[in-house]
Amino acid sequence: MTLRASPAKPLFAAGLLLLGSLGAAAAWVLVAIALDRQGSWMALVAAVDAALIVRLVRLRPGPARAAWGVLATLLAIVAANWGIVAAWMGRGLGLMPWESMLKLGPEFGWLLVRLGNQPTDLAWLAASVVVAAVACR
Repeated sequence: MTLRASPAKPLFAAGLLLLGSLGAAAAWVLVAIALDRQGSWMALVAAVDAALIVRLVRLRPGPARAAWGVLATLLAIVAANWGIVAAWMGRGLGLMPWESMLKLGPEFGWLLVRLGNQPTDLAWLAASVVVAAVACR
């Protein structure tokens, strides 16, 4: 008799994807601070991380699993860009990035994200969403 692992519960899978996305975003922010560049290629790392997580939690293959992976990748992209902007602004004001994240308003943050991302950065972000959709299905 062989034991088969059952698929993960949706809430558990969502929690692990949330943790994975925020972890990938934190690593991305650290890379961006160290390189003093946007580091948008890290979006591919977030996409691969999401693909690994959806496989590890045994979500059923198909469009729903691809959607979970794309959603996790988009969350990592948004969180990382917010963290990079907050770190950049906080440095000039003498604040730590996590302090600056709470003080940064949505309109000003969105403006800085738009100014900080060049067309090549946007291409990396778009490629990561495609990679997540293909790798997670």
